[in-house]
Amino acid sequence: MTAAQQAQRDHLLRLFTHVHWANNEILLALQGAEALPEKLVTLFGHLLSAEKVWLERLNGRDSSALNIWPLTRFEDCGQLVRDNHEGYLSFLSPLDDAGLNTAVSYRTSKGILFSTTILDILSHVALHGSYHRGQISSYLRLEGHEPVNTDYITFTRLESYEG
Repeated sequence: MTAAQQAQRDHLLRLFTHVHWANNEILLALQGAEALPEKLVTLFGHLLSAEKVWLERLNGRDSSALNIWPLTRFEDCGQLVRDNHEGYLSFLSPLDDAGLNTAVSYRTSKGILFSTTILDILSHVALHGSYHRGQISSYLRLEGHEPVNTDYITFTRLESYEG
């Protein structure tokens, strides 16, 4: 693996470490909420389920039985956060530049066949999660709770501070 390939893979590993950190921050905030509105559990369940669906697709497995808008029990979210993190790290670790540009064929939740590169899928997963974590934080504020700062730059500052 070239230095450039190593740098790209390392950046993706760091990005998905951020995804895990951010999901944990949301999980902790929701665990600390006295009354947990259903819309927050629904959004968080969707975010985590979508991560799982994409992981299944990346690994060449059929994801058609997985619901991206499941009726999630909040108690199951912590395990899904951990499972997704372990799955993405396992998937990312052996990848190189050529692997990132490999196209993955899959069917959407509506059954439509698509083919997308691994790099684009990974970028989508990270950005999709950021979008919904922002929604969750907005809802938390509306419910009178402290919103959660899951910004990537906050994560990098914590890394620098802790390291």
